[in-house]
Amino acid sequence: MAIEYEALFQKFLPALISKRNEFIMQGYNTVTVEDIWGVCVKKKWKKRNVQTLHAYELVEDLFSLSAAQYMTYTQIEESRTSNWFSELNQDELQLLLHGNGNEEP
Repeated sequence: MAIEYEALFQKFLPALISKRNEFIMQGYNTVTVEDIWGVCVKKKWKKRNVQTLHAYELVEDLFSLSAAQYMTYTQIEESRTSNWFSELNQDELQLLLHGNGNEEP
């Protein structure tokens, strides 16, 4: 499966570069072609068999990806993978979750 996506990535690299340049013109300077490709693979083509899609359908999916869709997807993925409490030690986490016991009812 990964090999077919790698071959498609190389085949559609010019479209990916064009989309990245569009995002850069909109002020999203850190977006890479790999980021855009990842959103398409993980979101747009998640439930589709890319082997059965025509080239124009793949390009249409790439070009139809908006900056808002890209940002929404990446923010959701970041929130799913982030451990918001990773910098807290066990005592701080317990205090946050259960309080210090001095609160009045």
